[in-house]
Amino acid sequence: MNLNNEKVLVVGAGGLLGSALVKELLLNGATVVAADLDTLRLTERLLSREIDVQKASVSIVELNLTEAGAVADFFNNASGITGVVNSSYPRNKSYGNHFYDVNLSDFNENLTLNLGSSFLLMQQCAKYFERNKTPLSLVNISSIYGVVPPKFEIYENTKMTMPIEYAAIKSSLIHLSKYVTKYVADSRFRVNLVSPGGIFDYQPEDFLKAYKGKTFGKGMLDVNDVLGAIVFLLSSMSSFVNGQNIIVDDGFSLY
Repeated sequence: MNLNNEKVLVVGAGGLLGSALVKELLLNGATVVAADLDTLRLTERLLSREIDVQKASVSIVELNLTEAGAVADFFNNASGITGVVNSSYPRNKSYGNHFYDVNLSDFNENLTLNLGSSFLLMQQCAKYFERNKTPLSLVNISSIYGVVPPKFEIYENTKMTMPIEYAAIKSSLIHLSKYVTKYVADSRFRVNLVSPGGIFDYQPEDFLKAYKGKTFGKGMLDVNDVLGAIVFLLSSMSSFVNGQNIIVDDGFSLY
């Protein structure tokens, strides 16, 4: 898809999905602003994906999505942004405990860090649009577990679980995106979501086998399997797609 003349902010660009997306956007002709907390790690991640950060149409910025002032300052000083993708996932050190081991303060903190930062980004994107009145497409990354309840059986024989915070955050993100879309109510400002199935990241073999049994054959997704839906939502081909959630999971949510 042609993203020439598009300028896309990728938040969480140093992550597995974010760094792959930066490369895909560049290949499709976009100019990219790659933002993350740790710019050194971000640079190393982009270099590992064979992105020449000195020559490519990419700029690297430090951005803490949990700091209201930093996010507001970024958008107050930004220009020409036509697309934003939020692939960040801030969380505390206790994130990922099993249900009975999660205490209330950690639960609240993780929702504040993650869902709160997503709210902040959407709010500032909306304000940016209102100031400039130029088209802006925001893509949030939710999950199949924002749509369907967990399949706890696939975690048997592993130390893994599906964190309760994750379910709360990803399901809320879907409704919050629709809220913002309807609040602004302008077809030039679009907020959509992509909800991937599980993405391969060297999980235990028992889990990978059990997960594959809940799909039509693919099993865990490669990170590149998710990129096409995001690029579509950033492109002019989705000009009137607004407030929608695209599920990419090879049927996992149907089982």
